[in-house]
Amino acid sequence: MVKYDLTRRDFLRTAGAAVTASLVPGSYGAASAASERPNILYIMSDDHAAHAISAYGSRLAKVAPTPNIDRLAKEGILFENCFCTNSICVPSRATILTGQYSQTNGALDLGGKLEPENQHLPRLMKQAGYETAMIGKWHLKEEPAAFDYYCVLPGQGSYFNPILRESGGKWPENEKRYASYDSRHSSDVIADTSLKWLKNRKSSKPFFLMHHFKAPHDNFENAERYDWLFNDIDIPEPESLWDSGNHGSEATKGMGTSIGKRNKRRNMGMHMFVDQSLPDEQYKRTAYQRYLKKYLRCIRGVDDNIGRLFEYLDKSGLMDKTVIIYTSDQGMMLGEHDFIDKRWMYEESMRMPFLVRYPKMIKAGTRTDEIINNTDFAPTILELAGLKAPDYMQGRSFAPLLKGRTPPDWPQSTYYRYWMHMAHHDNPAHFGLRTKEYKLIFFYGQNYKKGGPKPTQPGWELYDMKNDPHEMNNIYSDPKYAGVIGKLKTELLRLREKYNETDAKYPNIQKVIDEYWNK
Repeated sequence: MVKYDLTRRDFLRTAGAAVTASLVPGSYGAASAASERPNILYIMSDDHAAHAISAYGSRLAKVAPTPNIDRLAKEGILFENCFCTNSICVPSRATILTGQYSQTNGALDLGGKLEPENQHLPRLMKQAGYETAMIGKWHLKEEPAAFDYYCVLPGQGSYFNPILRESGGKWPENEKRYASYDSRHSSDVIADTSLKWLKNRKSSKPFFLMHHFKAPHDNFENAERYDWLFNDIDIPEPESLWDSGNHGSEATKGMGTSIGKRNKRRNMGMHMFVDQSLPDEQYKRTAYQRYLKKYLRCIRGVDDNIGRLFEYLDKSGLMDKTVIIYTSDQGMMLGEHDFIDKRWMYEESMRMPFLVRYPKMIKAGTRTDEIINNTDFAPTILELAGLKAPDYMQGRSFAPLLKGRTPPDWPQSTYYRYWMHMAHHDNPAHFGLRTKEYKLIFFYGQNYKKGGPKPTQPGWELYDMKNDPHEMNNIYSDPKYAGVIGKLKTELLRLREKYNETDAKYPNIQKVIDEYWNK
């Protein structure tokens, strides 16, 4: 794993920027008046698919509205093409905090971790004069010591009466249970803790609060007050739940955990305790309804608690002085192509919701289709705080997009890589490229670690994202796209080199790439 201690050059540049900014009237420097510098509230949930937010408009928008999250879209900006670079919890969180791709920050899979010296974003925000806090789901194993204050779930944590580890004691023994007679839900506890921290702040510094919900991660345990929500309706189904057309390839045939009985080892019907003796169609339909209702009940709890945060900011006069961001660590397959979970480079998994409100900078009701990914989050937050991202961050600030300006050299593509070959949800390892027009995926089907699951059949997939946004037709074998494929592969190679995402360390994978590159 690559470690990035703060170099003398980075320290001098960061310190110099802060000193210079402090001497410039009206700047965001460390010595500027707090009123001239925005607070930053970064709210993130776990596995909240963009198409489960009503502002994004989908089959779920009318039956499961999210009014508080939608407020950010109405009064700020909504990003239509925000993508993660590795759709699984630990790697995505490490990327967000470091501004780096997985192979550079070292968190390739769920075994990854992030040492305090590599917790770059909070460390730099603290140096910029912000009071920093991390509350909720952390999932990066090491102590979040770069923050001034933390109160985090150990690992995945529990949905009810959760234990959290709070700063001030010795990690990891610094545990405290949040419980009551009627039980307390983690979404409520995390919101309570953030509100307590906000209300009890004594500092005149601006704040940077990372507020991370556990919900709606499986096993989708909602607060009891939502138990009857959606009981009187049927949740709309995606067409591809029943017919996926020409989706997929030989590399993905039969792969992935399912809603119905297609995957005999693991499917949502098993998780939802559906009667195994039911006919296949009834089993699948029942599993889908139970899955979506539990998932959407968790999201209602997230949205309601976001409303509580907004209510405090409104009443305290902080709402318009705070940059408010809402996102999720990745998306989620909600029955599309009969898939569950995330991990896939397919759209519902790869796409992250991303909404921002800050009326001093952002025009209300803005939408953009420019491409961003989660390596860009840290550089953007740093720029909002008045700092330039250090060279070791691989992402790029999209602050200009917040202001309604697209730089002429803005990236037209984003790179993706899922490393965990055939783990947990039976997804073959793959990488690929997403542009506004196309998505190219190579399933190389190899474990990067010695041993583990056996290799699977390699193969390519290509989707026309303009004319086939639901990825129903793999056109890789269509001769008329040969020129498009050639250009996409050239760009794919360029990004793999640029972002240290080659397979020089993994000759078994490189061998497969070489063999199948032109097939």
